[in-house]
Amino acid sequence: MSILRFKTTINCGNCIRAVTPVLNQEVGANNWQVDTASPDKILTITAAADPTQVVRAVEEAGFEIQALA
Repeated sequence: MSILRFKTTINCGNCIRAVTPVLNQEVGANNWQVDTASPDKILTITAAADPTQVVRAVEEAGFEIQALA
């Protein structure tokens, strides 16, 4: 299992509700979380996932996303 981290603009409960269907489909329910208290709104994925596909899915949901090293 890998851990991927991304800086996002997912910053509230409504944003999380909007992105939940795409992230659940892309990486599976319970395999991701967003720290909305963090200034960078960190999305953490704890599943085998293609970072490029995650970025595309989140962008298609209407949010900005950038992979963290």
